[in-house]
Amino acid sequence: MKEPQLKIGIMYEPSITFILNGIYNLKQNGFSFQGQQKIHYSNGKIYLNEKAMDNKVLDFEPGSFKEASFDLPEVTIGIQFHWERKENQRFKGSLQFIIENDKLTAINVLPLEDYLVSVISSEMNATSSIELLKAHAVISRSWLLSQLIKGKKLEASKNIYQTINETKEEYIRWYDREDHSNFDVCADDHCQRYQGITRQSGALVMKVIGETRGLVLMNNDNVCDARFSKSCGGISETFENVWEPVAHPYLKSIIDNPQNQESYDYDLTNEVSAQKWIRNSPEAFCNTHDKKVLSQVLNDYDQETKDFYRWKVIYSQEQIAELISRKTGRDFGSIIDLVPVERGKSGRLIRLKIIGTNNTLIIGKELQIRKVLSESHLYSSALVVDRKEIRNGVPGEFVLTGAGWGHGVGLCQIGAAMMGEKGYSFKEILNHYFKEIELRELYQ
Repeated sequence: MKEPQLKIGIMYEPSITFILNGIYNLKQNGFSFQGQQKIHYSNGKIYLNEKAMDNKVLDFEPGSFKEASFDLPEVTIGIQFHWERKENQRFKGSLQFIIENDKLTAINVLPLEDYLVSVISSEMNATSSIELLKAHAVISRSWLLSQLIKGKKLEASKNIYQTINETKEEYIRWYDREDHSNFDVCADDHCQRYQGITRQSGALVMKVIGETRGLVLMNNDNVCDARFSKSCGGISETFENVWEPVAHPYLKSIIDNPQNQESYDYDLTNEVSAQKWIRNSPEAFCNTHDKKVLSQVLNDYDQETKDFYRWKVIYSQEQIAELISRKTGRDFGSIIDLVPVERGKSGRLIRLKIIGTNNTLIIGKELQIRKVLSESHLYSSALVVDRKEIRNGVPGEFVLTGAGWGHGVGLCQIGAAMMGEKGYSFKEILNHYFKEIELRELYQ
């Protein structure tokens, strides 16, 4: 196959100011543009520098791919996460604008390998060990190609991609592809963190991308949907417990430690075992406070998170009742209890029962639980609940103690960074986190 061209959704606004650093040609009329421009959508039309355009799509293509770039001011990053903020960003490649729901979406179009150069620098520090960077390049490329293949299959099947199962007793939802049907991937943590050449680094990242060019993980001639998260919390999760209920043989639950610890039962679907695991701090590759290792994986704003392997959140009754009511749109009254219904292999809650004085509801999957129990997202759904200050059966305080950061499926970034620091090769890192895989070069 040939190296694909990607479409990455960057921002979604009614009006966007952008700067063209170099000459760009507007594909729809052949005119050339340079410098600051403004585009907005109103009454069914796109206006470019206050001039109404007849086209529903506008494509700005660089006169020179190597020399030209464009800036998008105030791009929101970390959307709905605790580190959400705006950032000015710079990109290579083409800039496309489309209309979505009476707003404009800015899309960056460029070759896959150029995209990966930015992803590796955006997801982690470009001064990371070369073995960690190689491993991440392979899984990022694999995930992306698998999404392109999956998108084409879904489009050809004409089936509706269903992510919500709702009854009076349950609300089960997972989040994957439904937010971006008009481009290949988004630029935020919902897909892979991509911030253009804002953080793009030099020789090391270019070397890593060049040496792994076209290299992907395969399972039975299928490109692996290779996932990753910041910290698995000591045990990784399976795909089907987080997203659609389809088991992937290469995304099994693994213990993030070269040796099992006899004092723990690793069946964390068992509530007693999960409670012991989460309330303690077992040895694991990702159980580290080594600043050198953490700085490889965590950008400056990520390092604002201090306790990611084990963490604690405390809510008063008033806080948690208001939060759950607002997030679910249901009146629970006072919250009586949060009861685990089903846990995954890593101890992550897949289904959680909320019991209130006025209402009871089971919610899932893991990200929905994290959204409902936080203003943004809890670090993970691998959590246990303690009720405090109980009066007349109603707790005055809830203490959530949790493990890990993220969904926990596939590669654990902090664990992989520690493996790289300990001298493991990128192939050993990949074979630790992914099972039944082979490395294959799809294009040169």
